[in-house]
Amino acid sequence: MSGSLIHHDGRVLAALDASPYAYGVATCAGWAASRLGAPLDLLHVLDRDAGARSSDLSGNLVLGDREQLLETLTGLDAERAQVARIRGRELLDLAADQVRGQFDGPMDIEARLRHGSLPETLLDLEPQVRLFVLGKRGEHADVDAAHLGGALERVVRAVHRPVLVASRAFVDPKHFLIAFDGSDTTRKCIEMVAASPLLRGLRCSVLAVGDAAPEGMEASIARLRDAGFDPEPLVQPGAPETVITATVAARSVDLLVMGAYGHSRIRQLIVGSTTTQVLRSCTIPVLLLR
Repeated sequence: MSGSLIHHDGRVLAALDASPYAYGVATCAGWAASRLGAPLDLLHVLDRDAGARSSDLSGNLVLGDREQLLETLTGLDAERAQVARIRGRELLDLAADQVRGQFDGPMDIEARLRHGSLPETLLDLEPQVRLFVLGKRGEHADVDAAHLGGALERVVRAVHRPVLVASRAFVDPKHFLIAFDGSDTTRKCIEMVAASPLLRGLRCSVLAVGDAAPEGMEASIARLRDAGFDPEPLVQPGAPETVITATVAARSVDLLVMGAYGHSRIRQLIVGSTTTQVLRSCTIPVLLLR
């Protein structure tokens, strides 16, 4: 089964922008790349319309004035695009220096500057990617608001590779928690964790929310033990998003593993709300698997 679920080659790709999450995304991606022994791509996507936002105020001008204004606006747009490229390149260079300074040993790092939308760009690059790393919110989102960045949710729903959602401050994980509900998705999460070197050697807990352990939990615990983990099974009653967040805090969990949004509409309604609520409330990295 693991051969069809885990991609053992490919790059770790970190999507960066000028948000407060940039440091966390870069260091989290560097940690993942070093654990996986994978090359690291640092990506900054320039909005294709970033240089074309000037208002067209020329409609009521005479021909000569209109031509002059259009020429001025075109020049301003070109300048804005050039500034955006320079800032993007600086962001990538700083992130690369940061990662190299954070982790020992040589690391294969490539900086990429692309034009387009983030979801479309990541889908285009997905065949080369083993793991995506993104921040919870982008540079235009209110970091104190109780909602996610729109790009993150669109990306997580669109891509099929695992997505590691970074926190603002990265701490080298020592203890991870798998949210387990007995579904096919979370059973695959167990298999993917067991088959990957990403979390190997870390303390492991498996949490089921409900009055009793769901079907398949015992077998999943056994699978993790076979893979070399020493999982602690937990069963707690209550609302999933509340129990997961409380358990993370109470047990000093550094990284949460859970199922991502589903592609079907029914699956989105069942899983999507819990995924979103947990992402909103958790201040630690969340690894979303499908």
